[in-house]
Amino acid sequence: MGKQKNTLPFGPYIRWFWILFIVGVFGVVSIFISASLGLLGDMPDFRQLENPKTNLATQIMSADGKVLGKFYFNDNRTPILYKDLPQNMVRALIATEDERFYSHSGIDVRGTLRAVAYLGKKGGASTISQQLARQLFTGVRSSNKIEAITQKIKEWVISIRLERRYTKEEIIMMYLNIYDFNYNADGIRSASSIYFSKTPKDLTLQESAVLVGMLKNSSLFNPIRRPEMVTQRRNVVFQQMVRNELITQQESDSLKKLPLELNFNPQSHREGLATYFRAYLRQWMKNWIQDNPKPDGGNYNLYLDGLTIYTTINSKMQAYAEEAVSEHMTNLQEAFFEQNIDNPTAPFLEIEEEEAEKLLEQSMHRSERWRKLKSRGISEETILHTFRQPTEMSVFSWKGEFDTIMTPLDSIRYYKHFLRSAMMSMEPQTGHVKTWVGGIDYQHFQFDQVKQGKRQIGSTFKPFVYATAIDQLKISPCDSFPDGYYCVEPGKFGSHEAWCPKNSGDKYVGMRTVTNALANSVNTISARLIDKVGPRPVANLARDLGIRSKIPTVPSIALGTADLSVYEMVGAYGAFANQGIYVKPIMVTRIEDKNGTVLFEAVPETKDVLSAESAYVTLKLLEGVTKSGSGVRLRHRGADETNDVFKNVVTGYPYEFTNPIAGKTGTTQNHSDGWFMGMVPNLVTGVWVGGEDRATHFDGIAYGQGATMALPIWAVFMKKCYEDETLTVSEDDFFVPEIVNIPIDCDSLATLNKKTYLQSSEDLDDLGL
Repeated sequence: MGKQKNTLPFGPYIRWFWILFIVGVFGVVSIFISASLGLLGDMPDFRQLENPKTNLATQIMSADGKVLGKFYFNDNRTPILYKDLPQNMVRALIATEDERFYSHSGIDVRGTLRAVAYLGKKGGASTISQQLARQLFTGVRSSNKIEAITQKIKEWVISIRLERRYTKEEIIMMYLNIYDFNYNADGIRSASSIYFSKTPKDLTLQESAVLVGMLKNSSLFNPIRRPEMVTQRRNVVFQQMVRNELITQQESDSLKKLPLELNFNPQSHREGLATYFRAYLRQWMKNWIQDNPKPDGGNYNLYLDGLTIYTTINSKMQAYAEEAVSEHMTNLQEAFFEQNIDNPTAPFLEIEEEEAEKLLEQSMHRSERWRKLKSRGISEETILHTFRQPTEMSVFSWKGEFDTIMTPLDSIRYYKHFLRSAMMSMEPQTGHVKTWVGGIDYQHFQFDQVKQGKRQIGSTFKPFVYATAIDQLKISPCDSFPDGYYCVEPGKFGSHEAWCPKNSGDKYVGMRTVTNALANSVNTISARLIDKVGPRPVANLARDLGIRSKIPTVPSIALGTADLSVYEMVGAYGAFANQGIYVKPIMVTRIEDKNGTVLFEAVPETKDVLSAESAYVTLKLLEGVTKSGSGVRLRHRGADETNDVFKNVVTGYPYEFTNPIAGKTGTTQNHSDGWFMGMVPNLVTGVWVGGEDRATHFDGIAYGQGATMALPIWAVFMKKCYEDETLTVSEDDFFVPEIVNIPIDCDSLATLNKKTYLQSSEDLDDLGL
């Protein structure tokens, strides 16, 4: 028999299959090698893989552990550790995005073959590692098919490298930290805060599912613009968790019935809590960065280097302070609008129309619009024309921002109608600043009135005069002085003319005790005291108490003619509550880099200024202000809620404080500025209210005094603090020094003097005299 011939019909096909298979494998391997060698484009080296570059926002922390805000350019990102991620989110992420995450090494072969077989109709093949590679290194997928394939290949290679260098937990952590969730929500920490006002650890399963669902495409699945679509996507996440046996179908059905509950809290430099403080802090940090270079000689980047700034601000007290300003200023502003209904020069009072126009022109030349147009080389004539052209704009009101049409010049006049306010609170023993409210609305009034703004302080300066007299002359609150017309002689203290201040209302009562004189802000007694001690020692005391603004050494400073800031006044008053020791206000306690390395720790700056006795006696005088003087309304019950805006502003809310309070009101000439300084043992607070211009003011003492303009803000703030049991604002007595030789109990002293007088009379009778 001859040799049997091979009759298999598929021989050539099998041969070609193996040839194509080997060529395909070789081709795939070649592509991967080419990608690894960078022949398909730049690839990250091992250093970039070990330290992938991401922009990290600087985080501002409150004293009670809350995020006050962040400094960033485009990336509002603050990293979070894996241990701080909620496990419900991790499980939801893996079930939805990468079921076999723990079993593959960067590429899910099964998922890839499925995607190829079904052309992506049953899901893509990107693993979490590949998605991380795209976020970190390759970027948005190209619309060009060839470039898109090249990007995909590079992602495969990078994902394998990432898997070799990082643990699975680190990859999940990096992925959630890098993802952009929109609305400046860069990374899971920012997203949790912005969409739910929570830290990631506190997210519920349904909240975690919303954020995991957004990972598919945060622009498309936008919970603010497309809530129904986001809800559907969230429910897909629940179903994927059922599929992976992480929750039961019954649990999923219950979760799907829940509404999409957001607590949207957008974060920007002009919104949120403590906006004025954050603006001040930005400049403070720029100065600190300039003076504190990195070890390599370079400068830290406030917006990119992920610093953490620990501040002294208490987030709850800050919120209460902002609420107090808003509540009172809303009523006060309404009263001011009522006053100006028939005022032809509104909001200015007691000036001619020409002067009013001049004030508006000055503001126009100082405006940002003028500066920008001028920098573009536009002529002043043209700029003036633009300021008189009607323009669409959104403007501030206490009932909310609204759209309108007005000329830019009219908008300047409109904004000048609004009274401004500033408030700062500090713990006197440590100097830690607890609240900082620099104005009524940062978006529309960005000038910070706490530290930048300086205004006449009126009678709030008088305690410095009294403290100097107590320290030098040992005067007692029980001592009495004539309350009559009084002049400081010409030529004394360098003055060329006699200085003869009048009392408010030109009223004089004969004799007053020191306590009564300060409680009622009697000008003639202040004039007598500064005549005795001299203006220079008073100015020196103020300087020692941290006041750096210029204080002329003339007698008139006794009535508060100097322009000072709320910041300076709070720091200075703090020494009275701290046994005469001045502590410079502290706003930042510590700064750390992104790795937690401490770069800065605050060291208190202190100075012994007054004896403990003198400080305490001054405090007792200031307590008299709230017991029987210009601050007495703190002790009384005011009107209940009423529709009469004027009555509500004057009488205020029902306060009825019973605890020890030291304070001082201040009212300047023409009622342009209203002040109140209030103290309890562990908190000193200063409040100022006034117009942008001194010509913007109330027309009488009823509304224009510090007790009406500023004191209610302090009272509302303190009420809120006392109602919050988590705060430790003191209601106790002020600290009493061991030695107090100056008599302060005037009732006991009067009884003793009477007994001494009677005994002396009996002795004289016995002697026959």
